[in-house]
Amino acid sequence: VQLQAFGGGLVQAGGSLRLSCAASGRTLSSSGMGWFRQSPGKEREFLAAISMLSGSTYYQDSVKGRFTISRDNNKNTVYLQMNSLKPEDTAVYYCAAGPNSGTVARSGVAYWGKGTLVTVSS
Repeated sequence: VQLQAFGGGLVQAGGSLRLSCAASGRTLSSSGMGWFRQSPGKEREFLAAISMLSGSTYYQDSVKGRFTISRDNNKNTVYLQMNSLKPEDTAVYYCAAGPNSGTVARSGVAYWGKGTLVTVSS
């Protein structure tokens, strides 16, 4: 399985970005997919996960209400809509896949994508 993330860039504080992650190699319709991020000097942290089968979601508390994860099974793609961005959201964002969304939420990741950089200016 290969995961490719798109959509990072530079945005002003208060702005929005939507990240996309396309999976190839096999269908992930019964798997969990999610997003993580890593800021300089910090450990990689979980943000959100979704069941590709049911659409059920998990979020880290700090991004609830600002970030929304969604999926398109036909495109084998997961999205992360990020609103009200803050400078502290600046990080490299990674998509990930695992056996189910709960496992991904506990950082039980089988596949990682290459990251995409999000920079939020103040």
